[in-house]
Amino acid sequence: MLILPAIDLRGGQCVRLTQGDYSRERIYDSDPVRVARTFADEGAPWIHVVDLDGAKAGEPANWDAIESIARAVTIPIEVGGGVRSIATAQRLLDLGAARVVVGTKLVQDQNLAREMFEKLGDKIVAGIDARDGKVAVAGWIEQSELTAEGLAQKMASLGAKRIILTDIAQDGMLTGPNLELLDLVSSRVEIPIIHSGGISSLKDLKVLYHEAAQRPEGVIIGRAIYEGCFTAKQAVEFVASFG
Repeated sequence: MLILPAIDLRGGQCVRLTQGDYSRERIYDSDPVRVARTFADEGAPWIHVVDLDGAKAGEPANWDAIESIARAVTIPIEVGGGVRSIATAQRLLDLGAARVVVGTKLVQDQNLAREMFEKLGDKIVAGIDARDGKVAVAGWIEQSELTAEGLAQKMASLGAKRIILTDIAQDGMLTGPNLELLDLVSSRVEIPIIHSGGISSLKDLKVLYHEAAQRPEGVIIGRAIYEGCFTAKQAVEFVASFG
């Protein structure tokens, strides 16, 4: 089970939102490159980067910061936020991202989703962000009527190789993972799922590892690291201890 520390970018700074609410922002570091290097030095195998400005606007905005992060570390990064076209996805890949996360556009245009998966394969990750089981889009601002498990099934049928599943209600709340949602979605698809949202302690990682019906391929962790609950190094070593 991989540990993916998160870097959320807004205005070029490393921030965190609570439950995806742009009015509930906290700036943690003005230098996301420094944060990325710390994660890499602590043994994180991946870094998860979100362009929050891009997610809201529908087009990535933190290009320079993303490129700087990719150049500063030797571990792979995945990037999401505002990716609405193959051209945008390819530009992020050209800047150094190893994978690109697409969310809103998958809901809006399934023909494009199929084309993305066909052309870019496992370099495209289907991002499914759910609130009360329903998929949210446009930087989590708009709510759709699609269920998370229904969208997961559809994306898998269109060729998605991987899903990032986020419970918005848990995100940034330090209240623990939503096992019910994870188990529901994982019961409908056979592709790997990366869990995101709610991690508050090393114990939560143990729960995901041992109690999830289908162990997630990875876990994205944000606020717990920034608030000092544990370090990326401690998370990586803790999961490695499970054998």
